[in-house]
Amino acid sequence: MQFSYFTHIWAKPDMSPHQRYEQLWRELELCDQVNFDHAFCVEHHFRPDESWMSSPSLFSVGAGVRTKNLRIGPMGYIPALYNPLRLVEEIAIIDQMLGGRMELGLVPGVNPNYFKPFGESHQDRKSPTMEFVSYLRSAFSKQQPFSYSGENFETESAELSVLPAQLPHPPLWMQSRDPETLEFCAREGINTGYFLVFPHNKAGPIYRKYIADWEKAGWTHKPNIAHSTVIYVDETDEKAMSVARDRAARAYAGFLPPRKKGESFDELLKRYTAGYIERGDLQSIQTRLNLFNADYIFENDIMFVGSPDTVATKIKAASQIGLFNTLMGEFNFDNLPEEDLMRSVRLFGEEVIPQLREFEPF
Repeated sequence: MQFSYFTHIWAKPDMSPHQRYEQLWRELELCDQVNFDHAFCVEHHFRPDESWMSSPSLFSVGAGVRTKNLRIGPMGYIPALYNPLRLVEEIAIIDQMLGGRMELGLVPGVNPNYFKPFGESHQDRKSPTMEFVSYLRSAFSKQQPFSYSGENFETESAELSVLPAQLPHPPLWMQSRDPETLEFCAREGINTGYFLVFPHNKAGPIYRKYIADWEKAGWTHKPNIAHSTVIYVDETDEKAMSVARDRAARAYAGFLPPRKKGESFDELLKRYTAGYIERGDLQSIQTRLNLFNADYIFENDIMFVGSPDTVATKIKAASQIGLFNTLMGEFNFDNLPEEDLMRSVRLFGEEVIPQLREFEPF
């Protein structure tokens, strides 16, 4: 298995952005020392109370400067928000700066609020995401200058000054559970994955088909299927639960609307659910509410919390059901003190990863 440090770079009320980024670099420097394979970040926009990461390129360069071993990248860029020529130039330079350590994630972007300020359509986001793969491959061909004409992108006779260190391009990722997208990824040799809100037993059949389509396309190496979730490791199960239980239920509070002044977390959840209830969309709201329900989270192993042996056992079981061979752990969540955070990262790297390194879920 492979293991990634995944971060939304959540806003912290008691930190400035500068202090939060400095903490991030400390996290990644430790990961670099204790067996992690990758470091990935999101691309989120226009929510100062949620994520402080709107530039995956700057994250990648900053992380690369502070590490020597980690493979680094976005999970992922939102191609619809970029000039494609400018983006391929950045990708090539980043990969060279990192000495060929870049991983390249692409996502359509789930939040409609990201798109309007850029003058782009959220409804049409899927097409440019997929087309950017063929654009990128044309741009990074040895035949320079290159031209491209497609449905979303047009470039005439551009010669890149720098090509990636990894040819033809850095490894591609596109996290999705959409059948059409997964068929595209399998055909094009693109790694994939899914977020914690998707139960392992429902993920298994979907990604089994992706693996079959991958093999049918003629790829001889295994795909990487990533599962992203919260992780907290401590010396004992009891200590881990005492630190993480309540915090885990608030780990993804950034996905909720901004909290009003004086509003409690429970009041925010009630306001969040009201619209779904009015529309009668009870199934969707229940799926989302499970993410904030500590009992559901721990009864279903949605997040991995416990001692090193307990967490390793839970991951091994879940990966066989949910068919993931890369685990993207979000370790910095809610108001977790940095001392606890760094202890968790170290224990995971030094005591969990070695137990699972040679394990192959599929």
